[in-house]
Amino acid sequence: MQGFLLTGGSDISQEFLRQPVPDARFIEDPDPARDAWEFDAVAKALKQQLPLLTICRGIQVLNVALGGTLYLDIPNHDSAKNVNVQELRYVDEAQIQFPKVNSSHHQALAQLGAGLVVEAWCAEDDVIEQVRLVDYPFGLGVQYHPERDPLYQPLFQAFIDQVKTGSP
Repeated sequence: MQGFLLTGGSDISQEFLRQPVPDARFIEDPDPARDAWEFDAVAKALKQQLPLLTICRGIQVLNVALGGTLYLDIPNHDSAKNVNVQELRYVDEAQIQFPKVNSSHHQALAQLGAGLVVEAWCAEDDVIEQVRLVDYPFGLGVQYHPERDPLYQPLFQAFIDQVKTGSP
């Protein structure tokens, strides 16, 4: 394996979260078998410092794997049929930036896991939409869905370039 891409999907199962879950209804369609595989694979990818791109659920798995927590229910971000277009605020150091992103998720990062820094927030409600791993060759996580529009091709190209070269 030369790189690792984690995609969107169902919510992380309660037993993998590092926080109390006040209402089990916040966890939608959990898949413990997928969780077990992904958490193990993330640990191996991080140990090998493989290029890493995580999308939606993927950013949440990465965050939890690094000791972080989630907001279990984010209002106004979960309309899969009517995707919300969000304007983002970026830190100056963010190498990958888009004027607006599509956003459809009902959970989001709360407390950041070890080694993650925020690169972008939703301008409207401060929901974290993009993070990167510090002191890591290429580790990027996005809450939005770049697979849904060719506009986001530079994000995938940056990941592919890292996979091909194996260098930062």
